[in-house]
Amino acid sequence: MTNPVVRMVMPSPTPSPSGTAEAAAHAAGRTGADQPLAGADGLKNAVTSHGGFLSDLVDTLDRLAVQVGSSRISVWDLVVLLFVLGLVISIAWGASRLSSRVLRSATGLDQTQRLLAEKLVSLLIWTIAILVGIDVLGIDLTALTVFSGAFGLAIGFGLQKTFGNLIAGIILLMDKSIKPGDVITITDAAGMSTFGQIRRIGIRAVSLTTRDQKEYLIPNENLMINQVENWSYSSKNVRIQVPVIMPYACDIERVEHLMLDAAKSVKRVLAAPPPTVWLDNFAERGVSFVIHVWITDPEEGVGNVRSDVLKALWRLMREQGIEVPYPQRDLNVRDTETMRHVIEALRGTHQMHSPIDSSVST
Repeated sequence: MTNPVVRMVMPSPTPSPSGTAEAAAHAAGRTGADQPLAGADGLKNAVTSHGGFLSDLVDTLDRLAVQVGSSRISVWDLVVLLFVLGLVISIAWGASRLSSRVLRSATGLDQTQRLLAEKLVSLLIWTIAILVGIDVLGIDLTALTVFSGAFGLAIGFGLQKTFGNLIAGIILLMDKSIKPGDVITITDAAGMSTFGQIRRIGIRAVSLTTRDQKEYLIPNENLMINQVENWSYSSKNVRIQVPVIMPYACDIERVEHLMLDAAKSVKRVLAAPPPTVWLDNFAERGVSFVIHVWITDPEEGVGNVRSDVLKALWRLMREQGIEVPYPQRDLNVRDTETMRHVIEALRGTHQMHSPIDSSVST
């Protein structure tokens, strides 16, 4: 006889409300632990988890909030935003300054390559800093798709000159057509020329300093669009022309030697190529000459060299008894009846004003 198998069915216990709440809380806590914390909420949870005075302060700042549409903005959110912005900007600025110092100490790069590397590294650092700041703040870029499209369109129209000048500055540094220290003459759209030395090539403009210490900020695009005369592009040797007029009675060979001696006596004039003198024209006041001299430091000015040559020539001419010609005019008067009356009237006036020799009778 087989013993019957007795199957005992145990009823499953009914979950209590407290147990359900604990399980849900545990599951929620486990899910929250699996998700990364970012932005102001993540920092708030990290601070409040330790309790204490700081936790109460964070809760108080978080309760002071306003509702803007579907977004809630609290004082704690603003504090975190300012803190992250200040931290990111400080780190990016310090890293940019440090990279500039490191690149300036690099001996394998010239001045133009060093400046270009500084700008590219600085641009890379600030781009990374902006991306890191957005990630730390927990900003969802996918929610800004429509706004970013409108913002990009605004940049295209409003900031096109700024980005154009930025790209133009990078191109100028890459092809080395214009670099700091060059002496250039730029002509604007109105035909006005500006002469000076480039001190700095910035993101937006080039700093051009003239001899009277006026500093012009010229947009980078202008240097690519307008005509630029670079005095030190391939060589810093510059020829200066000094015009001189001598009297017709002078000895041409003698005065040419005086001009060469005057040019050679100036310190900034190069001995090679040597100074030369050309007879330019037979002018109205005398014989016109041009003294050609070469210098290698145009950043120190060209007008002062011309002045020094003329002063040295003046001293030599005084020593040799040569006078500087002055304007002379020959007046030819036609013999007419009217002219005779004028001459007679002038003679009569002269006789009336001339002293009279009167004798004293005794």
